Amino acid sequence: MQYSHRGRTVLGRFALLGVLALSAGTAMAAAGSDPASGYPSRPIRFIAPTTPGGANDILPRILGARMTQNWGQQVVVDLRPGAGGIVGTEIAARAAPDGYTLLIVANGYALNPFLNAKLPYDTLKDLDRVSLFTVAPLVLVVHPSVPAHSLKELIAYAKARPGELNYGTSGLGSGGWLSVELFSRMTGLQMTHVPYKGAGQSTAAVLGNEVHMLFTSSLAAAPYIKSGRLRALGVTSSKRVPSMENVPALAEFIPGYEVLNFFGVLVPAGTPKPIISKLSAEINRITALPDVREQLASLGFERVEYTPEQFTEYVKSEMKKWSAIIRKAGIKANQ
Repeated sequence: MQYSHRGRTVLGRFALLGVLALSAGTAMAAAGSDPASGYPSRPIRFIAPTTPGGANDILPRILGARMTQNWGQQVVVDLRPGAGGIVGTEIAARAAPDGYTLLIVANGYALNPFLNAKLPYDTLKDLDRVSLFTVAPLVLVVHPSVPAHSLKELIAYAKARPGELNYGTSGLGSGGWLSVELFSRMTGLQMTHVPYKGAGQSTAAVLGNEVHMLFTSSLAAAPYIKSGRLRALGVTSSKRVPSMENVPALAEFIPGYEVLNFFGVLVPAGTPKPIISKLSAEINRITALPDVREQLASLGFERVEYTPEQFTEYVKSEMKKWSAIIRKAGIKANQ
């Protein structure tokens, strides 16, 4: 009887250990089945397909600093300019779909398929949308040497000199290029396009009087407007913006005119959905913080909160809208 009692005790202990091991294994398996549970466990690369100084450089730094603070993992902004954002976008599209490569994009992402016959990635299939988190109008600025102090004067000046007035952009498909294209179509102006690799270079060009005018973000232009090195003539939203309330909307002179630059985050296609959801929630959390929201507003940005699915639908609608404008303008895709 004593032996049997001990046997039952020993067996009972083994049974208990087995249950505990099984429970631990089940918990580990559950954790392993959710790729977001331990994410991120190493630094994240945030690709910005632009030169220094523009919105696509500043915005990922704002997001990245807060992600680092919250998650304890460094977020490194990696500037990869070139070809209107195509260079950096291709790098992101070819990266491992593990959540450790992020990409910030603007309008050019939705337009490049219609401006480049041989895009090295599929816009919708090779990248997954995470979050569209802000939109912003651009501001039309001219070099002080241009003898126009209002939009009306600029239009009159340009019409009297067809083709003589030149303008800088960050390349075909950029928000600045879209703004000028629509502006020219609605006013009948003929101007000369001078493309650059990014907002930093195009801003430097108008500051140096290499080009006469530029549509750019208020973020890039505000210091130079304030110092008098650039003159602001209008914003591309349908109404004036609080951060530049003394600058009229182009729609006040050109009814129906509106161009908004959108900014969103993408990841390589195939990134696990739980990681995409975690990233989307984190971006929404960051942009809802009072100080971040105030910072964005002071730079001319309006916070929005699009889910990955809503972001995808928005991109499709932008592709449809601008492809029609590109066709009507007779613009041929680069071969």
